[in-house]
Amino acid sequence: MSVARVRGIELAYEVAGAGSPIVLLHGFPFNRTLWREQVESLGGHHHRVITVDLRGHGETTATREPATMEVMAEDVAALLDELGIARVVIGGLSMGGYVALAFTRLFPERVRALLLADTRPQADTGEARLAREETATRALGEGMQTIADAMLPKLFAPSTQAERPEVVARVREMILNTNPQGAASALRGMAVREDHTKFLREINCPALIIVGSLDQITPPADAELMRREIRGSRLEVIAGAGHVSNVERPAEFNRALENFLREPEA
Repeated sequence: MSVARVRGIELAYEVAGAGSPIVLLHGFPFNRTLWREQVESLGGHHHRVITVDLRGHGETTATREPATMEVMAEDVAALLDELGIARVVIGGLSMGGYVALAFTRLFPERVRALLLADTRPQADTGEARLAREETATRALGEGMQTIADAMLPKLFAPSTQAERPEVVARVREMILNTNPQGAASALRGMAVREDHTKFLREINCPALIIVGSLDQITPPADAELMRREIRGSRLEVIAGAGHVSNVERPAEFNRALENFLREPEA
C-alpha cells in the first residue's frame, strides 16, 4: 500500500503490474480490495493496475463535508498527477462508476477508455436522497454493523448468499472496516450527484458496461440505457451475478474486461 498526500488528504492506493495504466474505483462502502481478482488477472497481462481507496474509505482520510463524485474524481486526477500518468482506462463499480463518469466529464482528455460496472447514470430521486440521509445518520450514530446488515441481502444473488458464505463475509468485512464518517460523507455526496444521462451522448471513448443479471440495486435496464446512449459501447450481462458482479463471478467479469482491453482503440 502507498499513500499520496493530495488535496489535503492522505489517499491510499496500490499499483500492480506494468504497462498500460488502468484505474479501478470501488463501490460504497467498500475499499480497493474489492478489485483483488481483477488486479491478479490484469496485473500479469501488460497492465499497470491502480486501485484507490476513495475519500473516506479504506485507509484514505475521511472528511466531514459531503464527498461528492466530483471531489472524488479530482482526488483521482491529483493522484495521477503525482504518478506522472496523463491518460488511463478508468473504471468503477456502483459508486465507483459515478466517480468514473464524473472523471470522464471533468477530464475527458485523460480517459482512454471507460468501464462502468453495476452502476447507473441517473441522479437520486427525492426518496433516495432522504434514504441516504437516514443511512448517513444511522452510520454516525450506530456504526457500520447496521449498514452491513441492511445492505448485504441486496448486494448478492441468492445463490451467492446461500452457497458462498466466504464471499459474503469478505464484503461484510469491507463494510465493517469503513469509517462511519467517511460513509456518511459519501452518502451525502451521492445524494447530490448530477444526472449524467444526457452526458452519456458526449462520451467518445471506448466504453464497456458490465452488469449482473440479478443486480437489484442498478438492474440491467440501467446498463441497457447506458449502452444505448454511449456510442459504440458494449454491454456484458453476467448471468447469476448480483450487484458486486466482479466478486461474485470474477472469471466472467475478467474475461469481458480483458477482451475489451485487448481491442486496439481501448
